[in-house]
Amino acid sequence: HGEAFFWSAHAGAELDLLVFRRGRRMGFEIKRTTAPKLTRSMRTAIETLHLDSLDVLHAGEHTFELDHGVRALAFSQVSEQLDPS
Repeated sequence: HGEAFFWSAHAGAELDLLVFRRGRRMGFEIKRTTAPKLTRSMRTAIETLHLDSLDVLHAGEHTFELDHGVRALAFSQVSEQLDPS
């Protein structure tokens, strides 16, 4: 089992979903765009929370890497790409 949280910092950075599961820290952002970009807020979350991964769920059709450890994940591919266990 895991734990899930919303996270925000006083300076304004936030993360839609923070999941602690099997010793890993996973972040999730949800964007309505079809072409997500890595933001300052995401970088702050990665550094502050020491995330193992960050997935940016988006409305586009393709999954692609935004940066090391940061993936733009097409919402239509969530069930295929995320490990349910």
